[in-house]
Amino acid sequence: MVTGAARVLRAAVLPLALIGLTALAGVVLGRVYAGGLLTWLVVGAAAGSVLVSVAARRLPSWLVAPVSVAAMAGWTLWSLRLAATRADVPGGLLEVTADAARNGIPRLLTAMIPVEPTPDTVLVPVVAAWLAGLAGAEVALRTGRVLLGYLPAAGLYAAALYVVGPNAEPAVGSTVAFVAVAAVGLATPSRAAASGGDPTADLTPRVRAAVRLRLAASAALGVALVVGSVALLGPVVAGQVDGRPVDPRRYVEPPQVQTLDENPLIRISGWALHPEQKLLDVSTERPDAPPDTDPAADTSPGVRIRLAVLSDYDGVTWRVGATYRNAGRILPAATAARDSTVRTVRQRISVAELTGRLLPAVATPREVSGARVAYDPASGTLIRPEGLAPGLRYTVTSAEERPDLNLLATANVPAGGEVARVLRVADGVPDPMRRLAGQLAEENGAPFARASAIEQFLAEHYRVVADAPSGHAYPNLGFFLFGPRNGGGQEGTSEQFAAAFAVLGRLCGLPTRVVVGFRTSGQGPVLAGDAYAWPEVLFDGLGWVSFDPLPRPNDEPRPVEEDFRPTPEDPPPSEAPAPTAEPSASPEPVAAADVPPGRDGVSTPVLVAAGSGGVLLVVGAFLLTLLAMRRSLTRGRLVRGDPGQRIAGAWREVTDALRLAGRPVGEDLAATEVAGHARRALTDTGAGGFGGGTDGPAVDELAALLNRVGFAPGAATADQAARAAEVATAYVTTLRSARPWWRRLLWSVHPAPLRRARRSPR
Repeated sequence: MVTGAARVLRAAVLPLALIGLTALAGVVLGRVYAGGLLTWLVVGAAAGSVLVSVAARRLPSWLVAPVSVAAMAGWTLWSLRLAATRADVPGGLLEVTADAARNGIPRLLTAMIPVEPTPDTVLVPVVAAWLAGLAGAEVALRTGRVLLGYLPAAGLYAAALYVVGPNAEPAVGSTVAFVAVAAVGLATPSRAAASGGDPTADLTPRVRAAVRLRLAASAALGVALVVGSVALLGPVVAGQVDGRPVDPRRYVEPPQVQTLDENPLIRISGWALHPEQKLLDVSTERPDAPPDTDPAADTSPGVRIRLAVLSDYDGVTWRVGATYRNAGRILPAATAARDSTVRTVRQRISVAELTGRLLPAVATPREVSGARVAYDPASGTLIRPEGLAPGLRYTVTSAEERPDLNLLATANVPAGGEVARVLRVADGVPDPMRRLAGQLAEENGAPFARASAIEQFLAEHYRVVADAPSGHAYPNLGFFLFGPRNGGGQEGTSEQFAAAFAVLGRLCGLPTRVVVGFRTSGQGPVLAGDAYAWPEVLFDGLGWVSFDPLPRPNDEPRPVEEDFRPTPEDPPPSEAPAPTAEPSASPEPVAAADVPPGRDGVSTPVLVAAGSGGVLLVVGAFLLTLLAMRRSLTRGRLVRGDPGQRIAGAWREVTDALRLAGRPVGEDLAATEVAGHARRALTDTGAGGFGGGTDGPAVDELAALLNRVGFAPGAATADQAARAAEVATAYVTTLRSARPWWRRLLWSVHPAPLRRARRSPR
């Protein structure tokens, strides 16, 4: 009895090990899923696949696969139905299964962390776990090749680690458990060993000795291979312990939006011309309200339904600039501002004639049901990848932050790389706009005072008109702010008011952004006339605070000229731009040499020599011209202009050098991030420190000077500009010296900086 029980126990060890190895992949992958449903579904797939193979071990091998696949189909359909029910996914089982089969892999790799277990995010892990268990059980149990049978489970485990990437803590415990379970399975004696017999007992002594010698040699060779592999691969693996794994999501394109959704600000003027158009139906509830309050009667002003947040401005267009990830009903929770209160707002929204993909919601959404959404946590913007359609109904639960307004007067604004995106001012700001921002900033020191001054200036001097043309580029804003009142200037829609506030705020050192949405009572229809844009300013401890620069009804605006003159009446001679003499010399034409004609004409060698010489002359002249133009460009950047322009020119020299060295930087990076990239470029190329006694952190000094120019125009000094030129020259020289000799020759005549210099002005 004991012998039979021990035999059964030994026979069960290997199947249990295969189940455990496959299930551990689900444990690893489940770390990025919300709840434990995905883990249990993978565990069920692992157990089902191995147990089917154990139960069908007496069947022919060709018959096991169809039986197991049929069982897999049943388990998969049940898993999809369970996931759809828990996630409240609409549609029948056939429709849900077809959609999951089409979009399972891309949605898994574009889903937001934590991933909600929905049919399209559980299909691939469940099927992969079942197939890995089937393959491993057939190889390990039927053929007895245990190590080979471990390969499917090991591959599935590695795939789970890759999919998780840097989005969870290192899976040290799961990996140790994987190795331990694998060792237990390997330590289980085989059937022959378990029977207690010696397979060489019936052989002659000479043959038995030869077999044992061969087995000993094979074992020794195996041990040597294992030890050698550990010695070679151990340091490599140990060096990767602290490394950051690659995120596979970076290789998958997330859901995209249309132009109107990337810049919904341009839709304001169209909606203003048709104010009676019905866009939405809204019903608002406030679960945090006192019990005796009627939710339907909550019509307090200030209920703003947000459509999109626009943080990026290039001098032409405000854009959302979001990276959307597919999300489930529960959205990632953001940390609320320290000095603000959070109130829960639940809205039931029905789409009427609103088009596009942007999904309206009160800021900041926390749960969405009734619609599949993608979400950008940085801006809090929602989209429906399939697009909006009349009759679409969904429910949004939001955490509405309300800052403590009593603290605004003394609140500061953040600075640095984390908010560089909402502080960036594109090149080409009109001088009158820069002077207006300087005047408002000079008269008001505190950040809130500056923001209030901009808000009051716009509200007192400009008029709202519904038929104003759309546009918020620098020329449009310049005409809106300083154009003649009798010629269409000094009037616009909320598009121009919000965009002008945001640009003036950034020129005053305030982190700003533009929000497009609807201002409603919270109950009933939302019309096109309810659409408007408003600016927001970021304050320390209070978060984003909205401002309203629109004039009050029935207020007659004062002319701008009463409080600000766009251009000085008599500019001092020192401020008049001095004419800049640009080299305009062109190479003199080379006269053709007189060649005495021969009786049979010019010989072929003479023609070849003349042609080759002409080509060399043309190439030489072209290279000399490029060299002169490049040196003129560098000299113009580092010597000409005011100190701020020279510091910006020195920065362009550094970024051009990085591009020439094959280490380009993105336009969206902050100056401090580019400085770090520049230091790493020197380290990677082996260039070491700068020449001339200047060390690596000098690039940080140049970045600080650039930020000072951007945030405090006109504050740079000539000594700072000279220091910037010195740092830039030393950095470019050092980086160039690390290039091969032929790359150093091409460095000075490469035309790329000239092309970028022509494209940069706007």
